[in-house]
Amino acid sequence: MGHGAASPASRVPRTRLTADNAAKVAATLQALATPSRLLILSRLREGPLPATELAAEVGMEQSACSHQLRLLRNLDLVVGTRNGRSVVYSLYDNHVCELLDQALYHVEHLRLGLSDTTAEPEPEDAIAPGNARTAVGAEMDADRIAR
Repeated sequence: MGHGAASPASRVPRTRLTADNAAKVAATLQALATPSRLLILSRLREGPLPATELAAEVGMEQSACSHQLRLLRNLDLVVGTRNGRSVVYSLYDNHVCELLDQALYHVEHLRLGLSDTTAEPEPEDAIAPGNARTAVGAEMDADRIAR
């Protein structure tokens, strides 16, 4: 998973990037490249919310938020469910949470000045899934103290 660490939530099987899936991956990462979309996704991590309330909570005009939600919906990052006259939005699935977690983890890793190393894939039982976050956090703390 890079940085010699297991994924915080679980081990994600490595999949080869191909010409067939590269465009979809690029579109997904571009969607995550806008702070307003990240704020929307981050807020939806806390739970579903009607579009009008979501716009207010992330500090956006309703029309701008709706535009961003349409883009996120077209990329299958969020889903909208009609509830009377309003549409309630939620994250498409847990993969979206994991994308946010990994991005935040990477930024924090860089902020701490930890070096990036390429690691060999770890055996499945090297770090138990329930202990992955603890083991990675302990490794980061040890590196920070050593500096």
